[in-house]
Order: sequence, then structure tokens, then C-alpha cells
Amino acid sequence: MAYDRLFSKGKIGNLEIQNRVVMMPMGTHLSSADGEITDRQIRYFEERAQGGVGLIVTEITTVDHEMGRAGAVHPRVDDDRFIPMLARLADALHKYDARVFMQLHHAGRQGKTIFTGGKQLLAPSPIMCKVTGEEPRALTTEEIRTLVIKFAQGALRCKVAGIDGVELHAAHGYLLNQFISPYTNTRTDQYGGTIEKRLRFIREIIEAIRERCGADFPLSIRISADEFVEGGITLEMGKEVAQYLEGFGVDALNVSAGIYESFPKVIEPVYYPQGWRVYLAEAIKEVTSIPVMTAGVIREPEFAEEVLARGKADFIGMGRGLLADPEWANKAREGRPDLIRKCISCNYCLQGGRHIACAVNARAGREREFPQTPAADGQKRKVVVVGGGPGGMEAARVLAARDYRVVLIEKGAELGGRLRSASAGAGKDKISWVRDYLTSALGELSVSVRLNTECTSEILEAEEPFAVVIATGARPYIPYVEGLKEGGFVLAEDVVLGDVRFRDARVAVLGGGFTGCEAAEVLAREGNSVTVIEMLPAVASDVEGITRMELLDILDGLDIQLLASHRATRVEGGKIYLENVQDRSSLEREFDHIVVAAGMVADADLAERAKATFRMVKLAGDAKKPGMISGAITDGLVAGYML
Repeated sequence: MAYDRLFSKGKIGNLEIQNRVVMMPMGTHLSSADGEITDRQIRYFEERAQGGVGLIVTEITTVDHEMGRAGAVHPRVDDDRFIPMLARLADALHKYDARVFMQLHHAGRQGKTIFTGGKQLLAPSPIMCKVTGEEPRALTTEEIRTLVIKFAQGALRCKVAGIDGVELHAAHGYLLNQFISPYTNTRTDQYGGTIEKRLRFIREIIEAIRERCGADFPLSIRISADEFVEGGITLEMGKEVAQYLEGFGVDALNVSAGIYESFPKVIEPVYYPQGWRVYLAEAIKEVTSIPVMTAGVIREPEFAEEVLARGKADFIGMGRGLLADPEWANKAREGRPDLIRKCISCNYCLQGGRHIACAVNARAGREREFPQTPAADGQKRKVVVVGGGPGGMEAARVLAARDYRVVLIEKGAELGGRLRSASAGAGKDKISWVRDYLTSALGELSVSVRLNTECTSEILEAEEPFAVVIATGARPYIPYVEGLKEGGFVLAEDVVLGDVRFRDARVAVLGGGFTGCEAAEVLAREGNSVTVIEMLPAVASDVEGITRMELLDILDGLDIQLLASHRATRVEGGKIYLENVQDRSSLEREFDHIVVAAGMVADADLAERAKATFRMVKLAGDAKKPGMISGAITDGLVAGYML
């Protein structure tokens, strides 16, 4: 497929862009603690430009460092001293004919007082954000006018640095969005009331930017076309907002959705289908004539091309998709979509306090540490990788790229390891993309794959390898509960895979982590009454925050009782006896079946034997430490680079 529309030129204002692929803003935590652009940040963006992206919209960039931050580390444009590194960023991206916009931002009520030195947050109205739990004070008219100047001065600094344009962040519940929305703006002065008055702040910012930067300096604005909160912006209101913004003279609209209080609509968890948000951009495009960008779980070039072909948007925005694969655009243009490493929407990238990372691309945020093309220094020496899960496959991929002669031994009939069960849960089919990519990548390399082979010490010794990578995975942990083994149980993984089915039964699930909750969902949807028993104070505590919000909403609508802070002590006669781990009180439940979801234990037997025989042995994935896909991929990458 040629993807002719995706790789046709586009324009925002008078700025020509080489294609319709836009990198959406994502916080990286790669700038300095003081907010200056760094060399590692430049390299991060540069790889995406080199990978063929037409336009990069950088992460949120504060115009007011003291009061406007949403996190500990953000780029800044509130002082002239930041111009030189902004210029270095622009120069780096322009080498590849990519264009770059800085996204100008103020957090408003969605900031935190720990970032303001204890000063009360600022907002249109004193309405507390239910997520941060902090109540702001209303901005005075004079403070609003000062902020107008700060936004305009920030834009001018960008222009001086050679940045191609700016985007105003008026989405996701931040300050400009707060002024637009009746949910957060209850002012009665010239900045509140009618929609035109609620847009006055933004209009004044646009006018001030035009005055300083000129009419030809490209200006886009990101909006939440629907906030998905009661009393907030609806799509009909969003369409009206878009028409006003076009009238104010903006050059493009970047259409998004949601605020902190509807965060799964901002950064979607795994359950959301590809392109679910496109209908919002389509609705905005129907009532405006300026270019419209769409985004939201767009992962495949075929899908992106179809969106453009149907006239639903003018540009395709991707954030996490380009985090997962900086070469997304080049691979699509060259007709290699099977080699795109697609984002699986796990939201591992949202690590609080740390620099940006990616579960499926362990180089993300570490581009200077791990070069894009590893040194081809393997000298055809043989390396045996034991285990064809994500850790073993990633290690094999990197080692083969380094010119090692790689033999990958897998005891099962297919590659992927526990990715099969991980992708079997409701709405989690995207996880199979990890296996698909790694299988395709290994097919491009000279990796000898041996399936249906149980690797032993004797097999390893016969191979006479230079080095060994052990990625043999893990086995389920079975907790000691009196009478459990005698009474019988099944494993949660078998429930999720569909190998075990119950109907109209009372089922106790021992373990309330992600796998236990998934098994509970499957069981409840099949008509069973389910009780999840978890020792920790909350279920799904091992689940990323946004995904957890969505997961708990799903479980809440099913016949599932969640018993946190409880452990099973005894199983007898169709009853399970429980103890509250906090107050030691007792509880009992009747059941028909027990499902165990108590975690995993590393399968390290072969690793210990290998270490006794071979000088160079690396561990990866669950064989090293049971965990998520992210840990396995990281282990595989590090083993591959550091061998």
C-alpha cells in the first residue's frame, strides 16, 4: 500500500510540512532540572525526525515556571537564556526536513503546590480538581493580562530560536481549557459567562502573539472537543469553540479530549480501540476550514490512510506510537508495516518522576545511551538464547543485529511466551503486536529458531556457545493455604486463555493483581458470582494508574466482590476461611471453585547450571525477575547491547 495521502505534503498557515504524520506532545522529563533543553532531549526528538515525521509538537513548555508547571521537570520559554538550546533543537530537527512547534502551557488548577513553593494554585475560578485535591484561587484581571504577555513572549522566544511555530495547550483540563469550560469557569466578569467571554483570554493571547510574531508565524491550538465530565465541554460546545478559534485567526486545530477527571479519555489504556477519538476531529472539521489534526490510539498506517481518505482529518497525530517506534513513518513509507513496533497502550510511559520510557522500546529516552544502530562487533560468535518470550526475542534481535550467530531455543510450539495469555484478556489484543513485531524482526535477521525444544545443560554444552542468554520465564506461585491443594484449584492464566470455563458458579479468586482481576472479569461475564481476595489494601495495585481507573470501572459493573486486606487461611467443605490482615477478624465464603492468581516465581534452574559451565551468562525477563513486558524487553535490550 502506497499511503499516498499520509505521505503527501500539507500546510499549516504558510508552513509546508513534508507529510501528514505529526508527533503529538508527551512529557519526557529529559530537560534539565531548571527547564533547559538538553542534548539527550534533542537526540530523543531527532530520532523521530530522522524516522520521517513531518511535524513534531514538543511536550508541554511552561510560560510561567513559578506558577504554571504540571510536573517537576518541563522545558521553559519564560526567559531569554533558554533560547540557545531551543535553537539547537530546531537545527537538529531541520536537518531531516521536519518542522517543530513548541507547545505553550500553564497548568492552572491541575498543578501542585509542591511545584509553586507552597503558593496557592491559579485558575479562572476557585474550583478544586478532584484528582489533585488542591483548591486554587481565582486569577485577578491584572494577573490574566500578565499571563497574556507571558504566552506572547514565550512564542516570540520560540520564533527567535528558529522554532517553526507554537501550539497553545487548551486541552486536558489545563489553564486555557479551564477558561473555556463551564465546568471550571464560573466567573462573572469579562472572562466568564458566555462562550465568547470564556474564550476572551485565549483571544487576547492569540492577538498578542500575532502582534509580536507576525501573521505568518504558525499557530495551532489543542482543544478537548469533549471533556467527558458532567457540566463540561460537550462535542456540540467544542464545535462552537472551534469556530470561534478559527475566527480568532489560528492556523490549525489539534483535537483531543478529556481532563484529569476523565483521564482515560486523555491517555487511553489498552482497552480503547484504534482511532476511537477520530469522530471528534471529524465533527470539528465539518464546521471549520482550517487544518485539523486527530490522534488517539492510531497505530497502523492503513488506518491512518483511511482517516485521511475519508476526509475525517488533515493530519494524523501520534504520541506513544512514535515513542514505541521512531521509524514508524519511514517503515510505512517504505512498505514495511509488519516491521513497525506498535504501541500497546500499556501506559508504562507514564512513570511518575522518571524520564519517559516505553515498555516495547527500551531505548526510548535512552537514545544516547543505546545507539540506534548497535556496533556490528559480534564476529559471528555463537550465542544461545533460551526462551522465546519477549525478553529472549529482544535479546536475540539485538545480538543478531550486532553480527552474533544467534540460536533461539523455545520449548513451546510458537514464540511469544506469556504474551499469549497477556493478550487474551478482554480488550488486550494489542499486546499480541509485541510478538508480531519481534517475530517479523527476527525473520529479517539470521536467527536460528528451534521450537518444541526443551533446553537442557547437555544441549547447551553441545552448542559450545560464546555466551548464553537465559530467558526461560517463570512459573505460577501457589501460596500455602491449608486444604487448598487437596480441594483443588485452577490457575488464573488458564481462565484468561479460555482453557477453563465455569457457568453459574461461585468462584473465589486468590490474588487481586492484574491477572486476578482479568480472570474475575472473564468469570463474571460468563455468569459466575466472583469474589476477589487480595492481601494488599487495594486490588489491582500493580496496575498503571489510568488503566486501573478503567479496570475498576469495568469490574464495578459486574457481579464481583472485591475483598482487599484479606488472606485465605483454610479451605474446607466448600468454604474458604479468610482473615482480615489489618484487624485479624475472621470471615468465610462459600464457593464452588477456586482460582489462584498469586503471582509468579522465576524459573532459574537452568540459569544456575549454565553459570557453573559458561563464563558469559545473561538473564532476561521473568527468569531474572518476574514482572511486566517492560522489564522483559529492557532486560533483553541490555543483554543484547552489553554482551
